[in-house]
Amino acid sequence: MSEDSKKREEALQYHSRIPKGKIEIQVTKPAETEDQLSLAYSPWVAEPCKEIDKDVEKVYEYTNKGNLVAVISNGTAILGLGNLGPEASKPVMEGKAVLFKRFAQVDAFDIELKTTDVDEMIRTIELMEPTFGGINLEDIKAPECFRIEDELKKKMNIPVFHDDQHGTAIISGAGLLNAVELIEKKMPDIKIAVNGAGASAISCARFFVSLGANANNILMCDSKGVIYKGRDNLNKQKEEFAVDTECRILGDILKGADVFIGLSIGNVVTKEMVLTMANNPIIFAMANPDPEIRPEEAFEARQDIIMATGRTDYPNQVNNVLGFPFIFRGALDVAATNINEEMKVAASQALSKLAKLGAGPEIAAKHNRKELVYGKEYIVPSPFDPRVLVWESHAVAKAAIETGVARIKIDLDEYKAKLEKMAGVGPQVF
Repeated sequence: MSEDSKKREEALQYHSRIPKGKIEIQVTKPAETEDQLSLAYSPWVAEPCKEIDKDVEKVYEYTNKGNLVAVISNGTAILGLGNLGPEASKPVMEGKAVLFKRFAQVDAFDIELKTTDVDEMIRTIELMEPTFGGINLEDIKAPECFRIEDELKKKMNIPVFHDDQHGTAIISGAGLLNAVELIEKKMPDIKIAVNGAGASAISCARFFVSLGANANNILMCDSKGVIYKGRDNLNKQKEEFAVDTECRILGDILKGADVFIGLSIGNVVTKEMVLTMANNPIIFAMANPDPEIRPEEAFEARQDIIMATGRTDYPNQVNNVLGFPFIFRGALDVAATNINEEMKVAASQALSKLAKLGAGPEIAAKHNRKELVYGKEYIVPSPFDPRVLVWESHAVAKAAIETGVARIKIDLDEYKAKLEKMAGVGPQVF
């Protein structure tokens, strides 16, 4: 049996063991006696109901709304598998719930919707607002995902976050900030070639501009070639990145590029293309499971590369688990009304700064490495570094307060101490 066959069987057994799936509900208050049941339910449960009726914001005081996220999909863009439908998306959504809990102690329910109608999805999710403190959209195909998130952000008074867009952008943004610094260049000056024009690619390009990149220096390809001004049948998201250029294919936009961002399909970048890039090129080949070019091939072409992928078996993995659990932790803890651009930038900058501290041998061992030292092979933190919770969640909560989207104003020093205790780490100096 091949290694892949063994892993496939292991995965199926993992998910089918009793209890089925990966998550369950636990009761958080004692309910073993008649008196306790009378508090949990009838008659005394009426008291918090009456308090919430007088002040709806009390729902955060008396229920789990403030620590509960809905992970929602319709299964139209599951991982790299495509449209497999809502039922097939459930293992992934359950997995997201596991990651929320494992990394940030956020409770999450997975919700799979049997519809591809955009208006129906928007209305259905909008009606869930009383239950949840935040909405994590997942595996919804482009361009529908853009409208769904945009409309929900207008209609709902809780954070709505499409992780396929923003998670990849925030983590790759942190890595890009550090990579650009390491090669002694400046964000406004770098030329960026992007292959892919779906939800992640569009969001990454937008976010890099928020981090200081010049939009005029970004050239993007989709499956039909370069996105240029005057090209037919561009949706409004692609039109945003249409530029005046003679470039028509991927090889054209890689010539002289400082950065390659791959969010497309495997094995589309050749060693010859890599040789045409600028000195000290930055290559983020993030297609999964097969990157646009494998690190071995890229380094065969040249050695002056900073390389990142979406895979766990290479250094510098761009892994969304470094983002969404901690971003929602910070947003929930101040009862934020949304996750705005400033909060996303704060998250990315916090990750960038934390990577510069490196990580100890116990964290390095989880990656089969002896050490994790800031440099070309360590530009984003390890998701196993417990300090991520402190640095990122604190940064997000602080940005929410400063930009006026926090319902509650917490003492940030006290909050930092609370996060340090939750993470099991000593005092952190930002």
